[in-house]
Amino acid sequence: MSLRLVLDPDLTPDLRDRIVALWVDVTNAGGAVGFVAPVTAAEVRTIADPTLAGVAAGTDRLLIGYAGDRPVAMAVLTDNRFHLKAHYRVLTRVMVHPDAQGHGHGVTLMREAERLGRELGLTALQVTVRDGLGLDTFYRRLGYREVGRLPGALRVATGDDRDEVFMWLDLTGAEPAGRPV
Repeated sequence: MSLRLVLDPDLTPDLRDRIVALWVDVTNAGGAVGFVAPVTAAEVRTIADPTLAGVAAGTDRLLIGYAGDRPVAMAVLTDNRFHLKAHYRVLTRVMVHPDAQGHGHGVTLMREAERLGRELGLTALQVTVRDGLGLDTFYRRLGYREVGRLPGALRVATGDDRDEVFMWLDLTGAEPAGRPV
């Protein structure tokens, strides 16, 4: 099934609940989106509510991917809230539902985020990933390069510290015409 992308959808109570459910499902399947499994909807809401408040205020931009009428993917183009960093955005809360993975939805979502970044006149996009899950390989295929890491910055469990990896996509060059993934 193809992915229908919507930028800044109306954040109805129903959509907010569905975003939280997506986030819970992704986390509990092992996804690295700010939590470690197992996680509950109540726990996710502690981060989802302020995230969506930034979108509702117009500071951040929300990109939702739908399969039919079901949200199965999302990313937030997060403003840095600092004038010296206004030329780029950080992609946060990037996720695809586990049962929707393997269909190219992650690539579609990220390509649209890149297109939006260019349309907004940004010079770059940054994404931060948890090391040890192969996420850096996915982003490298999309043209991102590692620009730094904080060793052991993410404590996912006692005795299990992971590097926080910073990745960067320069948007000042030519648009990717059929760049391989």
